Amino acid sequence: MTSRVAWVRADGKRPLAVDGLPASSTNRATWTSFDEVLVSVAGDGFGIMLGDGLGCYDLDHVSDDEARELIERISEPIVYVERSLSGEGVHVFVMAVESPGTKKWQGRHERYTRARFIRITGQEVQL
Repeated sequence: MTSRVAWVRADGKRPLAVDGLPASSTNRATWTSFDEVLVSVAGDGFGIMLGDGLGCYDLDHVSDDEARELIERISEPIVYVERSLSGEGVHVFVMAVESPGTKKWQGRHERYTRARFIRITGQEVQL
C-alpha cells in the first residue's frame, strides 16, 4: 500500500491534501505519496484513497472473534488489517476489482473498492 500515490492527510475522517486544502476521492491531483504524507503537518492524521485494485472491508463494532469470522468469508487477497479509528472495528484492505460499495452482514460491514477515503490508524491487527 505504501508504494501507491493515493495518500492524503486527514482532519478526523475528512481527507486533506498535504497543503491542508480539501482532498477528493476522485481527483488524483489532491493525492500524494506515503513519504510526502508522513512529513506533512496538515490535519491530525492520514489515510488512503481506494481504487486501482485496492479495496477495504470496514467492519464496525466487532469483537476480534467476530472479525475473524467475517475475515474468513473474504475471498480477495488480504493486504493489511488494522483497528479502525473508533477502536471498535477493523479495516481489512484487500486486492479487489472495482465495484459499487456494499453493506452486508447485519449492517456491520461495508465493502468499498473505489472513490472512497479510509483513515489509517496504523494499529495492525493479527487475527
